[in-house]
Amino acid sequence: MSADLQKLLTWMSPAFPVGAFAWSAGLETAIVQGKVTDRPSTQDWIMGVLHHGALKTDAVLLANAHAGHADGARLAEIADLCLALTPAQERHTETTLTGNAFMLASAAWPTSTPVQLPKPCPYPVAVGALAGAHGIDRRDTLVAFLTTSVHSQVSVAVRLVPIGQNDGLAIMAALEPDIARMADLCLHAALDDIGSLAYGADIAQMQHETLATRIFRS
Repeated sequence: MSADLQKLLTWMSPAFPVGAFAWSAGLETAIVQGKVTDRPSTQDWIMGVLHHGALKTDAVLLANAHAGHADGARLAEIADLCLALTPAQERHTETTLTGNAFMLASAAWPTSTPVQLPKPCPYPVAVGALAGAHGIDRRDTLVAFLTTSVHSQVSVAVRLVPIGQNDGLAIMAALEPDIARMADLCLHAALDDIGSLAYGADIAQMQHETLATRIFRS
């Protein structure tokens, strides 16, 4: 439906006031440490987080929140798990601030039945639950969420490496099939399927607060 597409385009737009542009999810640390220096290393870093790290975890949490959007107790359990899995304090702050901001901003689109979202509410839980309450297709929501998350990471690299707009766009285009496959993988994934191997990205998020000069908040 066009109305569903319009909501997703608006909610996932960089202009939607959740403040996602302020966070790098540890990528700034990787750039400062010389681990991400050009287009290939940027693409490898983002692909690793997508397939084995926080983006995959968030996608599974989103899918489960979408499925359980009518069950407040279930949403609370998913939110608690999400926060327990955050590897760094900055990551914890990021997902709760953006999640709560999404809740406030999306109130402009009221649901027929109020959604009992937990407080604080992690970002993927808020997106999944509200998309589910509006009847928006779960796979479409996953694709939109993952695409926006990848684009946000590319934007960090464009500004800090810098890799340039053309290289950034090339990375976005190259990762489209990976995003689609990850959406399919997480579509019906259970919470027990969550598992992360992106230790480098996790450590980078932990180390970010120790940087002498920081542009981003994580």
